Amino acid sequence: MSQRIDSYRPAGSPAGWSRVGDEVRRAVRLADPLLPYQARELLSVLTQLALFCNGEGLPGNADVWLSREVIERFIAIGCPTVSESTRGNYRSRLLRLSEVILGGECRTGKPAKLSASSPKSPYSRTELADLWGWASGQSTEELRWGCKTLMALGLGVGLDSPEAMHVRVHDVRRTSGDGGSVVVVTRKPRKREILCRRPWEGVLASAASRLDTTGNARYLFRPNCYSRGSNTVTNFLDRTQLSPYVPRLVMGRLRSNWLVELFEERLPITVIVAAAGVDTLHGLSRILPFLRAVPAEEAARLLRGGQ
Repeated sequence: MSQRIDSYRPAGSPAGWSRVGDEVRRAVRLADPLLPYQARELLSVLTQLALFCNGEGLPGNADVWLSREVIERFIAIGCPTVSESTRGNYRSRLLRLSEVILGGECRTGKPAKLSASSPKSPYSRTELADLWGWASGQSTEELRWGCKTLMALGLGVGLDSPEAMHVRVHDVRRTSGDGGSVVVVTRKPRKREILCRRPWEGVLASAASRLDTTGNARYLFRPNCYSRGSNTVTNFLDRTQLSPYVPRLVMGRLRSNWLVELFEERLPITVIVAAAGVDTLHGLSRILPFLRAVPAEEAARLLRGGQ
């Protein structure tokens, strides 16, 4: 059985496999004698989770992948093309893996601590400027527009990788009023309409209009790639020319910037929850450490209310 685990390779040779493969095999080798599932079942589902985490910018460590928070996020948005029953099977296998790898903390039902919050930290203004310059300096038009489109979908409407890669041209539209604002419609499982942030309206509108003549049903991001998998964004970014002076483009960090802006502009929490596509405040709690502190005098005025 150990030889079968060591020789495992996922179909299609996904780009992120070289970064997560050894850790996937190590975790399954450790868990295999203790679980009723076949090794191939565990390898398959853990590989999908690991590639999802790699695309989200998380460390290549099974202790991070198998925390409750990450498993639930993967089940909610990381495998949108599978059925409800299949997602249930995935969750069961991953939670059993988590019990073996992480130990008693998961057996008590207490969510494992997610220590890798830094990949979700917002970019600074300087980093965003550097990222835009990096995107504009890519070697081909496809790479330039792909990077700019991802930035606009993350910073403009707060989409993560699974949502961004499924947006089609006709999901982006200009409204007739309010100065021609831009609305983006997302697809299942978190279907909603999101009004784009003003600085990114032009980028999204341009990305859509340049593809209008070739068919509205095309994907906005990577329009010439007709298959969508969990590593679609990661594979694309692996083709870009990286710079040692510019941070990597991570959709989770762009979404964090979007959320921080909404909170600091004091939008009603119900508006933020609806736009973010979440059902509870738990998924937004990770943003709290990145919000600016409110001066004591202003806090007192707000708490008192009225004029």
